[in-house]
Amino acid sequence: MKMRIRKKRLSRSPGGDLVIILFLLAGATFSALPLVFAISNAFKPLSELFLFPPQFFVRHPTLDNFKDLFVLMEDSWVPITRYLFNTLFITVMGTTGHVLMSSLAAYVLAKHKFPGRDFFFGLVVLSLMFAYQVTAIPNYLTMSALGWVNTYASIIIPAWSASLGLFLMKQFMEQIDDTIIEAAKIDGASELRIFWRIVMPNVRPAWLTLIILSFQTLWNETGGRFIYSEQLKTLPYALNQIIAGGVARAGVGAAVGLVMMIVPIVVFVFNQAKVVETMGSAGINK
Repeated sequence: MKMRIRKKRLSRSPGGDLVIILFLLAGATFSALPLVFAISNAFKPLSELFLFPPQFFVRHPTLDNFKDLFVLMEDSWVPITRYLFNTLFITVMGTTGHVLMSSLAAYVLAKHKFPGRDFFFGLVVLSLMFAYQVTAIPNYLTMSALGWVNTYASIIIPAWSASLGLFLMKQFMEQIDDTIIEAAKIDGASELRIFWRIVMPNVRPAWLTLIILSFQTLWNETGGRFIYSEQLKTLPYALNQIIAGGVARAGVGAAVGLVMMIVPIVVFVFNQAKVVETMGSAGINK
């Protein structure tokens, strides 16, 4: 006599599902309010920007703020394309190097046993506790001694060694079963092949998240701490100088805020979908 095993079905109440959906919609709406407000401000004329109490939505949308921003950028003696190139170069190189360096170092700390491993990781965790103000002067002295002041390297190289990326990658890599790596070594795979073909695909959520965090930080980097040449300044620096003209440039300032938000938001939306997908489908069965 064969016994039939019935799968237990979870009872879901339509009313409960509706409450959850409404709760999530309310949370999403609340989270989106700052973005909607920034977009609305960018299209407001000056007369609406100074209304009290402030109006959340624009009544008479206009492109004058963006036109004024374009005119002011044309008046700059350094082409705006140069500022844009500097920002893109620093952001791409810094983000790429940060992901690679953090991943390689994390792989060693997570999957190799050697004397002093815990000590080195303890230093990484300790470095997360220091605020920028504490390390600003030592960092500048280091950059000056290396001759990197007023160069791209003064921004890019420190980004490669950011502690947060190493900590995040190590925590994810520790979840990978050691037997998978041992089996690859028995099959003759090199350390580099194991790293690229086994480890990195399995920690995809970590390095996608790291790309978002690093890109956002470097995209907003002004370079004012180490870069003094106008030819090497970044786009955020140029835009900040434009809106420093006072109250008369409030509309331009709103347009600048929207311009600086667009690229990080696009990067976040593109990678966020992949992070969620990978979290749900790329687990490791032990």
